[in-house]
Amino acid sequence: MSGSSVLKDGHSMIEEYGCDLDQLSEGDVVGVMRSSNGELHFFVNGIDQGTAATDIPAGVYAVIDMYGKCAQVSIIESTDNRVSVAAPNSTPSEVAHQLANEFLAQLSSQIVNDLTRTTEALTLAGDALHSNERLTFHERCGSLVKLSNGRRTGERRRPLDEFNNGVVMTNRPLKDDELFEIRLDRLVDKWSGSIEVGITTHNPSAIDFPATMTNMRSGTIMMSGCGILTNGKGTRREYGQYNLDALAEGDRIGLIRKSNGSLHYFINGVDQGMASNTCPPTVWGVVDLYGMAVKVTILDRNDPNYHHMVNSRRPERQRVPRQFTDPFDEDNSADDEVERLCFHTRCGTHASVVNSGRTAHRPNALDDFNNGVVLTNRHVRPNEIFEVCIDKMVDKWAGSIEIGLTLHSPENLEFPSTMTNIRSGTWMMTGNGVMYNGTTVMDDYGQNLDRLKAGDRVGVVRKETGTVHFFVNGIDQGAAASNVPENVYGVIDLYGQAAQATIIDQSDSLSIQDMDLSSLTDTDLLLFHQIHGSNSAIINGGRTAVRPSATGEFNDAIVMSNRPLRDNELFEVIIEKMVDRWSGSIEAGLFHSGVTLIKPEDLEFPNTMTDIEYDTWMLSGSAIMQDGSTIKNGYPLDLDSVSVGCRIGMMRCSDGTLHYFLNGTDQGVACYDIPPGVWAVIDLYGQCGQVSITSGSGIMPPDNNTINRTIVEHPNFNSPVSSAECHRFSHCCGKNIQLTSNGRTASRSNHFNHALVFSSDPLKKDEVFEIKIEKLCKQWSGSLRIGLTSMAISDTTPVSAVPLSSLELTSKPTWIVSSSDVKKSGVTIKENYTPSLDRLEVGNKVGIGRSQDGTMHLYLNGENLGIAASNIPKNVFAVIDLYGMVESVSVVSSVSMVTDSTSTTPSVESETGHQISLPLDRDQDQDTASVSVPEFHCNHGKNILLSNGNQTVERVSSYNQAIAVTNKPLVKNQLFRVRIDKLNTRWSSSLMIGYLGFSPEKYTFPVSATAIKKSCVVIQADQVYSSGSKIKEHYGRNLDKLQIGDTVGILVDDDNSLHLYISGVDQGVAARDIPCPCHGLVDLYGQCEQVTIVTEDNVVSVTQTYVEDREKADIDDAIKEKVHRPIVEQSSILRHCEYQNLCLRIKAQLSLPDGYFDTSLHVCYCETCHKLRGEELYHRKGDPPKQYATQYGWCMFKLRLPSKTNGWSVYEKWHVAYFGSKIENLRKILDTGDLHSTGEVVNGGSVLLPQPPVFTEKSQPDGTSVNKIFLSPTLKYTGANEFSPKHKVIDPKTRKVHHVRVAFQVYVKPGSYKVGPQSIGANEPIDPEISNNEIEWSTKERGSVLLHSLLMRVE
Repeated sequence: MSGSSVLKDGHSMIEEYGCDLDQLSEGDVVGVMRSSNGELHFFVNGIDQGTAATDIPAGVYAVIDMYGKCAQVSIIESTDNRVSVAAPNSTPSEVAHQLANEFLAQLSSQIVNDLTRTTEALTLAGDALHSNERLTFHERCGSLVKLSNGRRTGERRRPLDEFNNGVVMTNRPLKDDELFEIRLDRLVDKWSGSIEVGITTHNPSAIDFPATMTNMRSGTIMMSGCGILTNGKGTRREYGQYNLDALAEGDRIGLIRKSNGSLHYFINGVDQGMASNTCPPTVWGVVDLYGMAVKVTILDRNDPNYHHMVNSRRPERQRVPRQFTDPFDEDNSADDEVERLCFHTRCGTHASVVNSGRTAHRPNALDDFNNGVVLTNRHVRPNEIFEVCIDKMVDKWAGSIEIGLTLHSPENLEFPSTMTNIRSGTWMMTGNGVMYNGTTVMDDYGQNLDRLKAGDRVGVVRKETGTVHFFVNGIDQGAAASNVPENVYGVIDLYGQAAQATIIDQSDSLSIQDMDLSSLTDTDLLLFHQIHGSNSAIINGGRTAVRPSATGEFNDAIVMSNRPLRDNELFEVIIEKMVDRWSGSIEAGLFHSGVTLIKPEDLEFPNTMTDIEYDTWMLSGSAIMQDGSTIKNGYPLDLDSVSVGCRIGMMRCSDGTLHYFLNGTDQGVACYDIPPGVWAVIDLYGQCGQVSITSGSGIMPPDNNTINRTIVEHPNFNSPVSSAECHRFSHCCGKNIQLTSNGRTASRSNHFNHALVFSSDPLKKDEVFEIKIEKLCKQWSGSLRIGLTSMAISDTTPVSAVPLSSLELTSKPTWIVSSSDVKKSGVTIKENYTPSLDRLEVGNKVGIGRSQDGTMHLYLNGENLGIAASNIPKNVFAVIDLYGMVESVSVVSSVSMVTDSTSTTPSVESETGHQISLPLDRDQDQDTASVSVPEFHCNHGKNILLSNGNQTVERVSSYNQAIAVTNKPLVKNQLFRVRIDKLNTRWSSSLMIGYLGFSPEKYTFPVSATAIKKSCVVIQADQVYSSGSKIKEHYGRNLDKLQIGDTVGILVDDDNSLHLYISGVDQGVAARDIPCPCHGLVDLYGQCEQVTIVTEDNVVSVTQTYVEDREKADIDDAIKEKVHRPIVEQSSILRHCEYQNLCLRIKAQLSLPDGYFDTSLHVCYCETCHKLRGEELYHRKGDPPKQYATQYGWCMFKLRLPSKTNGWSVYEKWHVAYFGSKIENLRKILDTGDLHSTGEVVNGGSVLLPQPPVFTEKSQPDGTSVNKIFLSPTLKYTGANEFSPKHKVIDPKTRKVHHVRVAFQVYVKPGSYKVGPQSIGANEPIDPEISNNEIEWSTKERGSVLLHSLLMRVE
């Protein structure tokens, strides 16, 4: 019974039954009874509400749900039971009596025992509170705790098998201002989480010890990680400067309850500030040996041996190898001199030891691949790292270096061909597995050694506990073995690709030992700030920043320097850890770094640093960003290509310029006018998981300051003609161009093409870039071409990236005025726009500009010729093609030149007095450029045969290993498609298609495309896979059903979204955030045996396809270009779906704001479009899965998902339903984002928009009203007149009268709604697949319904 309804198995049986339970108050009595004849009765305050159900089986349990406002209930004893039973035969059964008596007896016994034990404990506590007894651990503790050392040491038993039940408490309450301090003695690397420390009012003599102390719901304050929990709930998310999970063996944790009731924690003796100010007077200290924490010892500052106990564990403070000398270590005594670790001269038959025993190599690495085993000259000491650097590799063989430990002596070992053949006393890491005595004991361990490159480091250590850890590039890969005996030798196997390795002396690793540390103060030393993003942590004394859950989270990991950078001070970090989990933009955005004026204390850390819109300069990929917007593309340092071991540095120079450094090399000026007092910032984003500050950080001496050299190399920055005022050409230009006059004059030296020049910087809004014709050569035909391009241009862009003519600028959207026409990416979009530029004369001036409304304008001798093109993005460069007879031009405009539609800022007439004749002339020069024809790459699967100029691929055997990729990257808005030539019905499945996000040059292709684990998206059948993981189901038409002659293609649009085209029909977005560049991929799998690239009509511009529609309908350009996608085959273009066009026109009449809609996802589900896509009529979605019908017969307009909504969780776990609406309610629903808003009494909230506090069906306060809304899994129900009445409309194009219905597709949270029968009086089945008894869903709970899209049906 819920509210006034009766539900069976979650389904409503009786809507109105008895009193409403939601209206009960404290003191009311509710009862339930099963009568002897199987009837179910509910009682409210002793009154029988009647029969609720029949045929209730025997042996049922009573159940209550303390939901919403109900917080506590008590069972009423039978002697005090006020419920009167109407029927004499409805008395409780004997079984119920027996159960109740047993329960009460146990409860009474438990209460007596607890009271007795509590009384004794309180008596002891009162005595202990005034005791001077030394602090120890109480004898009562968690079930897995073993106490020793006079109960001053606690240890969790079986630490590798169990992670909790390790709670220990002090033997007496803590006194005011008494320090309770422990030392962390032992950690294990198997678990997540670590030690938790705090206080509790519970007496250890009386408490039932929980599995973990954070389960206590009263009288307990604990520090866990970097937060404070009170009674198990978080009260402070970020506390202090340390994370307990990041502490190492030997670190100290203390706490003090002060006399004023405040609680303070101390880490290694440093006060972390007040954690709570409401501590009760009588508290016990408590330690939870949780997760990694295994053993602790109580420290006493009055103990004469205290300082020895503090420093005794110092050698093990770091659980990862130290790469820096710690200037704050209290124990700086040097280790005893020991024999240097070298290789033994006795080694494998194909190996040799050189360089005084420090280097081992295989001299004939190209002739042999094994017998390269080399051992150390002595035993590896406990906690000593045996680490080598790979010096040389060869590509001929498979496999690579292997490293480990062995009990065998190099003098006595009979060296095997490979060390994994040894069957005793040997532990080896090979590939990404661990082998013991030749047998694999761990399959998936750490980073794969076979992927290492020259310069990478690999190491091994045996800790004094007998645990073996392997390291890759200084990163601990975790425990690989335990109980390894002492006296082991280090061993490496120079196998396969590994040809040479050198031992790294730990004293030679990165350090700051050359600095005068005695002169450094806290403000001098450059470290990471202790305030950082929620998914990051600072370790290693502030020198290392790490994203602990790098495989589970990809953002919220911003870290900053602890102080502002000084002039000419280099802030440099080394990348120590990367993860391969993330793909798409995450893979492309490996690492963000920059500077900011914002203090860490004042910064509310966003998800990623590029979200900050003020006082911030960033390098993201190769783009320079200021305040979240790109100001320059193509910077020489591309952070997308850095890897583990790379050093990234940044410096604000004394002249206000920002420079970046890669491995110590200056990459040039990134931006200017950086104010002083900026902080360095690092965003551990995507694949980047850990960085450390290097010893290279610091102020550069004047003779090393690269800025002076930069100015000398580029004197035009300080030329007499100020570059800040005058435009200039970029140094990136065609190979036949010569630049003079500080980049303000461009001349073509020979031939008629290869003469592209660009503006040096992107044009600002309303900025005009104007040139003057200086020289003509009439022997050539054709003339100047001018326009705008979104191609990233910089002075360092290589000449090879510049095409031979402007009409070949198709890799990025480019708009060119050629002769009298306007072209976009080589395709004509407007004819007779201007008088022919072929008639230009010496002295004439031509200008190009982008207005603030996103339109391109051409200027002839200062006259604005109107809009040439629209929807021009920001940050475009002017492009001039000195083609044909134009041989030389000079820049005459300046940065400050601003114009509008009525301005004539450029000069109106030429200096020679000549005017351009203005007759309409359509003469054009012949395009000498050829369109690039796509081909398949010569590197492909082993069963592939190329033919037809590498445009046809055929699988010659088997059913797999037939992957082929394009030889050049895909071009945006250019369709790559293939035609199926041959099928073999012997096999199952068929063609796969997608993209490859990396170069295929040296890649070894797996058996099928779905096995590619790097950046790759593949469409198989009707499913989409990303890097081998399925990300989407029921997508588009099933590729396995294609026939011979069908065409399949992919296209990457301007939003970096991947579209699939089948026979020219767009199947919608398959994946987003596609990396650039990427290569097209086809996998001739199963039935598909041969395909051919289709080359005709391969490029069709969006603007070209719809320019006439735009002029006739007078609809905003941006909307039209976003709504429609570029399609190739005119016969099947979706704009010819009259039903969708009709819905679009009617939607425009409704005047709904475009900001509510995701214009990239408008899908028509009319009969024709639905059949073309080959979709099913019913699907299942949610957790648990629930069936729903598709939108057959309707047109869908996707709504924007709110940024703070967890879209993945909603789309994967919530159920799909539909809500019928009246047209007059559409705007209100869209404005509030809430279906309840159609007729509610008070305002409420929803998951969509920030609103006042929201209330659910059972938690709203008095005086509010939440409407019940009705949903259905089929539009055949919610599309009925009762829910979605018809509305009369007139088509503005044909003037015909239509009737329209509207509805919303929604996602509804499982468990938040009731399922019931239809209520519209239908006598026949409404939907053949969905029962009339389960067709109506209802809910009152706010926040449980998420709007997905607006649906429209026109009749």
